[in-house]
Amino acid sequence: MEIKKLSIIIPAYNEERTITNILDRVKAVQLVNNIEKEIVIINDCSIDRTENTIIKYKTDNPELNIQYYAHETNLGKGAALHTGIKRASGEYLIIQDADLEYDPREYNDLLRPVVEGFADIVYGSRFMGHHPHRILFFWHSIGNKFLTNLSNAFTNLNLTDMETCYKLFRTDMIQSLKLQENRFGFEPEVTAKISRIKDIRIYEVGISYYGRTYAEGKKINWKDGFRAIYCIVKYNLFK
Repeated sequence: MEIKKLSIIIPAYNEERTITNILDRVKAVQLVNNIEKEIVIINDCSIDRTENTIIKYKTDNPELNIQYYAHETNLGKGAALHTGIKRASGEYLIIQDADLEYDPREYNDLLRPVVEGFADIVYGSRFMGHHPHRILFFWHSIGNKFLTNLSNAFTNLNLTDMETCYKLFRTDMIQSLKLQENRFGFEPEVTAKISRIKDIRIYEVGISYYGRTYAEGKKINWKDGFRAIYCIVKYNLFK
């Protein structure tokens, strides 16, 4: 499939401090094969100045294809992603958090297996390759590997980072799925459901990771880990 446009899905909740920086980084990326960028931002009812910041950025950068949507109530990251996925018009889409933990300069690394005709879906793994990684929480890394291995046991995939933000999807494939999880359960749910698509071609590439502390705005917590276990079991055993 020829890729003319990549939709970049950005869920945002109380990200007024970082949203301009991440949009500048997305803007600066030159995609391979002159692929066009569509930036789809979903404001999940932020209570800071996230909305004003986004609107001003869109006004100041009319050359960018920015589609902006706002939830009237806070529904969760998964729900924001559902909105963005439905609105995406590119042949492929990628998920980009509004913080600064992931580097848009690596979009081309994820696109390469697709444009070369090998992949339908590409996951960016924080546990592969030589890219820089901020050293943070030991138990987070143990939990992530546990969830990935548990997911792999059900899906029969050999992913190294199921919980990664950077997931590149063929748009028609992910739009065909009925996704239900409104919070961080999105990751195990979508992995379970894409694994069942007939003849699906899933690749992984190594990416860097500039993680945040909770003081810097990190939102996921231990409750989301237990929810992920529930989602792995639910969406793999009860199809």
